[in-house]
Amino acid sequence: MAKKGSLSITSENIFPVIKKWLYSDHDIFYRELISNGCDAITKLKKLELMGEYEKPEDVEYKIQVTVNPTDKTIRITDNGLGMTEEEIDKYINQIAFSGVQDFMDKYKDKANEDQIIGHFGLGFYSAFMVADRVTIDSLSYQKDAKATHWESEGGIEYEMGEGDKETVGTAITLYLNEDSMEFSNEYRAREVIEKYCAFMPVPIFLNNETAEPQYETIEKEELTDKDKIVETVIEPAKTEEKEKEDGTKETVEIEPSREKYKILKRPVALNDTNPLWCKHPNECTQEEYKDFYRKVFRDYKEPLFWIHLNMDYPFNLKGILYFPKINMQYDSLEGTIKLYNNQVFIADNIKEVIPEFLMLLKGVIDCPDLPLNVSRSALQNDGFVKKISDYITKKVADKLSGMCKTDRESYEKYWDDIAPFIKFGYIKDEKFAEKMGDYILYKNLEGKYLTLTDCLEANKEKHENTIFYVTNQQEQSQYINMFKKEGIDAVIMPAAIDSPFITHVEQKKEGLKFLRIDTDLDTVFKEEVKEDDEEFKNTSKELTEVFKKALANDKLEIKVEKMKNPEVASMITVSEDTRRMQEMMQMYSMGGMDMNMFGGNGESLVLNYNHPLVQYVLNHKEGDNTVKICEQLYDLAGISRGALAPERMEKFVKRSNEILMILTGEAGK
Repeated sequence: MAKKGSLSITSENIFPVIKKWLYSDHDIFYRELISNGCDAITKLKKLELMGEYEKPEDVEYKIQVTVNPTDKTIRITDNGLGMTEEEIDKYINQIAFSGVQDFMDKYKDKANEDQIIGHFGLGFYSAFMVADRVTIDSLSYQKDAKATHWESEGGIEYEMGEGDKETVGTAITLYLNEDSMEFSNEYRAREVIEKYCAFMPVPIFLNNETAEPQYETIEKEELTDKDKIVETVIEPAKTEEKEKEDGTKETVEIEPSREKYKILKRPVALNDTNPLWCKHPNECTQEEYKDFYRKVFRDYKEPLFWIHLNMDYPFNLKGILYFPKINMQYDSLEGTIKLYNNQVFIADNIKEVIPEFLMLLKGVIDCPDLPLNVSRSALQNDGFVKKISDYITKKVADKLSGMCKTDRESYEKYWDDIAPFIKFGYIKDEKFAEKMGDYILYKNLEGKYLTLTDCLEANKEKHENTIFYVTNQQEQSQYINMFKKEGIDAVIMPAAIDSPFITHVEQKKEGLKFLRIDTDLDTVFKEEVKEDDEEFKNTSKELTEVFKKALANDKLEIKVEKMKNPEVASMITVSEDTRRMQEMMQMYSMGGMDMNMFGGNGESLVLNYNHPLVQYVLNHKEGDNTVKICEQLYDLAGISRGALAPERMEKFVKRSNEILMILTGEAGK
């Protein structure tokens, strides 16, 4: 007699838990039901090894997913442990359905020590997110066990009794609701299974009951006992015509006729049961690593290099982290770290496990010891998870520092691509910064890669504890030439991450200062002016007044210097602190803020007292030509460090033409 009962729940109390608290994505039911089947097979394999179960010779462990888009059904079958009626009653019927609060109270502490899914059957109930009716047909491996049939309409009431399943294992059939019929489509099913189950440890096969059978033709040697021959195909012998000595032609057989066999196409598993990360690094080839990268991340640009994680103690963790080649101008700086638990996909980029800076990488991490909550898609933020995160950070730092020490040539070759990642890690992760500080490289004006110590040593005699840097070699070429003439080195730092990075380095290295190459002029570039040189002081004051009047800009700071380089008439310098403040505000979308509240934009117009044009202005303080020269010197200084604003550029071009007209004597004609 069939057993009937109520699960003591209503859609008002349990389904908010299933649909909102447990699972945010409805397609996840495939993962839960298939992984439950994998668990059942894994347990049966262990019993087989222990001699408590003898598997029939013709049985291969597998999960079979069968979709029927006509009937809108999905059937997931495993040949694992199976369940008795008592076990179904325990794990399916009596699963904390006296109400949501009782469930929370009963299992809130268990989450710290157990993976609740797999222990308490909640994964099975994800089926009711997509199905109006669910049935279970199961036969336990236990001797003399009887098959059991269970079914529930809406997950509220159930009926259970003797079933007719003849083979060991469990089959779960879902009768999909109106909103979820897409999941019985073969291609949609394949997409979801490949998303969640691509590396589960048991072969998974997909079959569409409504599809036409597909066939393949094979050689006799390829036949197996399981192949059913549909028809025999005779391939005729291949011939060709050859010319005989007497000039006539004859047909010659060059390949005998062959007998082939048409069979039902053999199913191919959707998943890889032994993914690359499960193998020992010594067993993996370079090409296998690259193929795996292309397959998993659909990125056909080769990765730079990778780190294979393989740890058994104090926790079990395996994985592969790839360093992708990033086009800084076009590519997103966000990678993908896929997290697995016993080869079951959990989620991408879970920040509790993956340090933030590693999110720039692509890779897979499999940690069976992760303390998962009931949804298998979020992690408890505890000390154990922090240890895993720290371990991953350490392995990455060890790999990079080791490469720098033992294979400097490769490290330098990769540096421009991996620099943003390492600098981001230096800023975000204290332990990573401690390990990598001595292995961060700086490219100088000659294209050589230097450590921080090397940079400080290069300029030690002229600029102790100071490192000059360039952000744009084209715009700052005038300053670069000045530095080269004086034998002063600088490093190239063009990336957006460089500004916060150098600030962070300065905070860690007391007394160290980074200065951009166009910052305030140093004494190296200036001739010494005596303290009591009153003539220079007075003329400097006069020049400042003339330029401010000509440029109609009282807020512009003007400096007069006796510069060593006679070719430079004027240049712009920028206050390092003010410019960094501007960059910081732009980074945080505060670019519209008035910089005058911080003392202007930090720019200064520097005039070379030794240049003839500056002397001309000094000797001709009035007149249109003097105004033109002042404006021209200001704009030329601006152009030497970047493009002018459109309106200012328009005036510069017009003025340049006027000056050329004066020089050619064409003005006024």
